[in-house]
Amino acid sequence: MDGINSLLRQVLMVHHKGRPDLFKGDTKKYTDEELRTLICDDARPIFVGVDAQGTVLGYVFCVFLQHTDDNILTDIRTLYIDDLCVDERKRGQHVGKALYEYVLDFAKRQGCYNVTLNVWACNEGARRFYESCGLTPQKIGMEKLL
Repeated sequence: MDGINSLLRQVLMVHHKGRPDLFKGDTKKYTDEELRTLICDDARPIFVGVDAQGTVLGYVFCVFLQHTDDNILTDIRTLYIDDLCVDERKRGQHVGKALYEYVLDFAKRQGCYNVTLNVWACNEGARRFYESCGLTPQKIGMEKLL
């Protein structure tokens, strides 16, 4: 949990620096209790990359989504990447690519139709990484600050 928590703080700081109007600084996305619950939830798989010494290099938090009997959406099973982070000291060493490819393989084995994610416009590095992995925009969120 310490390694995951460290990365959760790193991800939040990227977002806080890019959008301090939306993201608080010096915190993390989940409390320890929420994280323990997520780790045990099969509908929200978490994958963690570690080195030979067991040091956490990166993680991927995922969520299975499916719109069964929806009026307008087809009944496909999606694996949504809620959060992907690689330790800032390990970026560029293909840890993120390995985690992403593992998620793709897992999603295929689980019968998913697609893998989706959201990326904040202020996070250029993440957007470039996802584009290099072959992801393309599915939808675009827009805003007008008041």
